[in-house]
Amino acid sequence: MSLNKPYTDIPGTIIFDADQARKGYWMNQFCMSLMKAANRAEFKANERAYLDRYAMTEEQKQATLARDFNRMIQLGGNIYFMAKLGFTDERNFQQMAGSMTGMTEDEYKAMMIGGGRSAEGNRKLGEGGDAQPERQPQGSGQGSYWGKK
Repeated sequence: MSLNKPYTDIPGTIIFDADQARKGYWMNQFCMSLMKAANRAEFKANERAYLDRYAMTEEQKQATLARDFNRMIQLGGNIYFMAKLGFTDERNFQQMAGSMTGMTEDEYKAMMIGGGRSAEGNRKLGEGGDAQPERQPQGSGQGSYWGKK
């Protein structure tokens, strides 16, 4: 049973807690396997076959194949582990983060240089700020960021 989680109403934020860690265990193990060059090569040769070695849900596998990083986080992915997948695709963390916000790399960079998103309208769900779920690509199928699939 989950503990009381007063942080679940922060827009655009999924806290990687014990429940998320359990949910995403195998997906994160897959990502960590990509630390080895031989595993990266094997994954790139047949992504689906490589994923099938892990006890991930079909939804986790599909999100991974689509490089839908927002969906992967919803399904228990840890961004620090998922970075190994982005690096396998020869993308840097800034490119990954930009894709997760629906911005280009340059737009994301400019936003971060400008101080990031404002907290105004983004402290709780329903406040109307730019980080509110209805303004984000999360789960919208915009996961083919690299033109892969």
